[in-house]
Formats: sequence, C-alpha cells, structure tokens
Amino acid sequence: MSETLKRSRKRFGGHAHKKHRGARELQVGAQGVLITCNMNERKCTSEAFSLLNEYADALYGPEQDSLSEDEEDDEDAEAALKKEVSQIQSSMKTHQQRFSAVDSGAHNVVFIRTHGVDPEQLVHHILSDLYQTKKRKSRVILRMLPVSGTCKAFPEDMEKFLSVFLERWFRAPLRATYQICFKARNSSHSKREEVIKAVAGLVGKLNPLNKVDLTNPELSIIIEIIKTVCCVSVLKDYTLYRKYNLQEVAKEPANQNTGPQEAANQSTGPQEAANQTQEHGDGEKADGSAESHNISAGNGTKEAELE
Repeated sequence: MSETLKRSRKRFGGHAHKKHRGARELQVGAQGVLITCNMNERKCTSEAFSLLNEYADALYGPEQDSLSEDEEDDEDAEAALKKEVSQIQSSMKTHQQRFSAVDSGAHNVVFIRTHGVDPEQLVHHILSDLYQTKKRKSRVILRMLPVSGTCKAFPEDMEKFLSVFLERWFRAPLRATYQICFKARNSSHSKREEVIKAVAGLVGKLNPLNKVDLTNPELSIIIEIIKTVCCVSVLKDYTLYRKYNLQEVAKEPANQNTGPQEAANQSTGPQEAANQTQEHGDGEKADGSAESHNISAGNGTKEAELE
C-alpha cells in the first residue's frame, strides 16, 4: 500500500469517523428522553423508538415527509443536482425531526434526542396511559425521564442555567412544593450535597413560599449528570408514577380500590429511600430507585431528596 493512500485514509476516513461520533454524543443544548435499562441497550433503544413514535403520533399526528417530486424537466444538470442534494438534506432533517438516538456516555442509559416535541408532555402522556390501563408495553426499559434542558456540569454553569430555567415553575407569583432528585454517572465535577443546596437556594430566591415536600411534592426537579453534561427537567406526578418507572407504574395495585392519593402514599417515602443503597455505577435497580438522603438546604429548614 502506497504512503499516499495510507495518508489519504488516515486523513479522511479516520477524521471523518471521529467527527461523526462526536456529532452523535450527548451534548449541551440537547432536549430529549433519558432512558435506563438493564444491560440490553439495543433492545431498549428499539423499544423506546416504538413507544415514543406510537404516542407522538397520537399527540402530534404522523410525521410528514417533506420530500416533494421534481416536476420541472427543463433544469440543467447542475441545477438539478443541487436541488436533489437539497431534497436529500431536507428529507434527512424530516427523518430526525422527532427522535434520534445519541450516545449517552453511560452504560445502561439510552438518550433519545427530540426535535419539535415537548419531552415532558410526551413522557407524562405515556406514563398517564400506562398508569390508567396497566398495560406493559416494554420489557427492558426501566425509567423514562424527559430532559427539557442541558448545560455543562460545573457549579458555575449549572447555577447560571438553572436560575433562568426554573423560573417557569417557581418564580413568584408561581409557587409549589417540590423535591430535588440528583444522580451522577461517570462524573466527579459536582458534589451532590452542594448541588442540592445550590438548587434549593435558587428555588427559594424565586419565591420564598416554595416549600420542600419529600412525601408527595407537586413538582420534582430532576438533575441527571453524565460526564460533563447536566440534564434537567421539572416533572409532575413523579411519586404517583413511581419515579417514571414504566415497569412499576403498569403493575396492578395490591388494593383494587386504591386511588391516586393512596397510590402516591404507597411509593417510596423519604425514610425508606434513605435506607436504600446508592448505585453510582452502570447498573440500575429494578424499580429505578437510588439512594435518598435528607440534607439541610438554604436556611436550614428545608430538605431535599437526593436520588
């Protein structure tokens, strides 16, 4: 093999491959759905696409192919080629408009990036349907967490981003009871106690009437850090829908007369969660749970859940 051919392959093949991989990794600015599973990530991804497309079609209607046929026959070859390339690019954008899988950066975690879809609305719709029908529509998916915002996983970047991001739910005159759920994977940039205290402080500044409730909060602030990316969302019915665990929410309750309030009370409470074992590795428990601690935050009277 000639040196010229070797250099050519190294320059174009290797460099292009690295660029493609980088474009398919979880990056700051992404919105989507973070999904956990036990081992079988390929099957998890397949199930996720099937489930998300099923419910997205019901909410937003089927995706439309924007590729139109060329009815002009009098174009010259160059113009026709440019139009064909433009149509292919448009078709690719349409194909990726709703869902595309990217490398999450952690084992047993799949990230589906969304385009033109509200991930919180979509995932809540899925959990609501599974809770009501008790139909199990997945085998390997454990938890399905919407991600409405991402930022760099460094204290100063997180504080700057969250001070604006959280206004939608907590800025006066809005107020709510809340908990903070935190988990870090393959990252040591942010200490969990410091993150919890900082976030609780930001919520308190937005409205002092916002109160922590670890038993049945109105809203749950989800902070999932993977490597150098911080994924954030604010979810409702987090306790009722069993921490957004698809396997648990589809289970029939022990008491058939159990109502929403009783179901919420049956979920893991702060004391039980405090006795669980944190798993910062690649595994995920069957119920998607992790360690929970009560820690002081803000003025020392608040508590937040650490997950």
